[in-house]
Amino acid sequence: MLGSGDPAVEEQLTAMNASYAGYYNSRIAYNEKLSHLMYAGADFLMMPSRVEPCGLNQLYAMRYGTVPMVRKTGGLKDTVIDYEEESGYGITFEQATTGDMVHAIQRALVLYGNKTKLQELRKRMMKINNSWEARAQDYLQLYQN
Repeated sequence: MLGSGDPAVEEQLTAMNASYAGYYNSRIAYNEKLSHLMYAGADFLMMPSRVEPCGLNQLYAMRYGTVPMVRKTGGLKDTVIDYEEESGYGITFEQATTGDMVHAIQRALVLYGNKTKLQELRKRMMKINNSWEARAQDYLQLYQN
């Protein structure tokens, strides 16, 4: 767990470090280098954002082949298509509630058990071009039309 947010939640996450040593760790901080190591080594990235105007973390994760698990809000809704939809590659959920997140985790566990499907999704998302160059071409074509 890496990041920051509600101080009460941060305190609970930090307290879990001792209880689950070797299985869980949290760092309440911003750390760019560590975040990229985590993206590269993770199978899934959970982003239960209440508000997310853009969202870069899911884009970074996808470049590493890490399946994003996101709440359908803002830029997350715009950039992650649920894997059960045609051409999808991520896991989406409606609300930032315990129930919705547990359901997303259950779906991730089923997906993790299907190595062929998981590999297919990883390849699909790693081919997505989210660069500014690609977006600029889209806008140029729209303008020209």
